[in-house]
Amino acid sequence: MIKVLRWNARSINTQGSLERLQTLKKLHQLSLIAVLEPFADNSQINMVRIQLQMDHAVSNPNGKIWLFWSNEITGHILENHEQHITGTFKHSYLTEQFMMSFIYAKCKDHIRRPLWDRLLFYASMDVPWCTIGDFNVITSIEEKLGGMPYNMNKSFDFISVIEACGLTDLGYTGLPFTWCNHRDAHARVWKRLDRSMVNDKWLEVMPQTTIDHLSSVGSDHSPMLMELTRTNESHTKYIKFLHFWVDNDSFMETVQQCWDKGVNGNPMWKLHQKMKRLTSTLSKWSKKEYGDIYAKVKEYEEIIRKAEEDLLTNNTEIFRQQLHLMNAKYIKYLKLEESILKQKTQLQWFKEGDANTKYFHALMRGRRRRLFLHKICTDNDVWIQGDDQIAQAACAYF
Repeated sequence: MIKVLRWNARSINTQGSLERLQTLKKLHQLSLIAVLEPFADNSQINMVRIQLQMDHAVSNPNGKIWLFWSNEITGHILENHEQHITGTFKHSYLTEQFMMSFIYAKCKDHIRRPLWDRLLFYASMDVPWCTIGDFNVITSIEEKLGGMPYNMNKSFDFISVIEACGLTDLGYTGLPFTWCNHRDAHARVWKRLDRSMVNDKWLEVMPQTTIDHLSSVGSDHSPMLMELTRTNESHTKYIKFLHFWVDNDSFMETVQQCWDKGVNGNPMWKLHQKMKRLTSTLSKWSKKEYGDIYAKVKEYEEIIRKAEEDLLTNNTEIFRQQLHLMNAKYIKYLKLEESILKQKTQLQWFKEGDANTKYFHALMRGRRRRLFLHKICTDNDVWIQGDDQIAQAACAYF
């Protein structure tokens, strides 16, 4: 597991902020620390690096973002911008290199636009990508409490950029707001200005990434603790009943023949064995009838391309019929693929021509991410994380 801390400290020289960073570094064994608004001269960054026991440090041009990382990580800074630091990082824990953008956005929307342009640029790169930081804008009225009613016109640019970049909010555990003005009761305002968002590639590699909002002691912003966990491919995979199976003429006969086979034992044992046998039978039947549908789509794409080339050189009835037959089979597998995507994403609407494979795969990853148990809280109000620890706690409870 890799742990990253991002905190808008509002000066590391006051209110015990540096001491708290040192404590959090030891407590969570941090590999990466991003400090926003250190309110210190860049000449002090090396001194802070030593006190945090980190091996590398870099600042953006205006000194509003300081980034530290240990030798556990190999880092390469791609861009130092006045509103972000973006770099690629490699850790022995992960097989794949990943990219992170540490954000400190300007307060006014028109000054943030150069940042949005840079995010759109990085969104085109085919690597796991995470954005984390203080975006100084919210995405819904629910992300503000207190004060004057919020004007959502201020957020439209930000929301458009999130959608254009294909970013997914990682969510959080802890308090729902990351910033507070700390004024008297009637003038107090809370907002969720800080967040972390990732692209589809990140969710493929690290779907179990979590964000914790820590207490905002020493600043008006809460530190964000990110925990990166690689995909565990050893989990049990279960067969999924595909809706289009029932349209196959041999489906009911296959089910009937399998179900009618005798099983000895009590009623529950019979049901269990019959279901287990039917699952295996349908899995083998589906492979025989349909094969790998995604692979078939790619295969017929190439077959049709070749058939079209042959027709150009031999414009005969035989080649025309052959191309017509290949087109029909290709459309059949396209519709099967469309049916699977619709079922897996649980979308009720699906108009002709609306198929977008990348979009639906992103929806599936979002749903799959919500199936993970990231943490559980015991009766003693102790949070437990990690698959083995969660399993042990669940077994002990029941």
